[in-house]
Amino acid sequence: MKQHLRIKAFYGTSDNAVRTQIWIAVAVYVLVAILRKRLGCSRSMTDILQILSVNTFEKIDINTLFSQINNTVPGSTCHNQLRLFDF
Repeated sequence: MKQHLRIKAFYGTSDNAVRTQIWIAVAVYVLVAILRKRLGCSRSMTDILQILSVNTFEKIDINTLFSQINNTVPGSTCHNQLRLFDF
């Protein structure tokens, strides 16, 4: 769990400020774990946190967002994308 908390820098230097920021990060991690379990999502916590960070300000229902993400195939090729190697 420590590797997923994503605390890059502390905003305060006091003991209370550091503890508050750590507890907020733990609370967010637990909320995302609950969300993952309720949605029945098979993705890892890292993937879910990344999806949520990218779509933070999007006005889309969370169920719709993850149903769209789960329906996409990760290995699908984009026809507008150039290929680096032609195997």
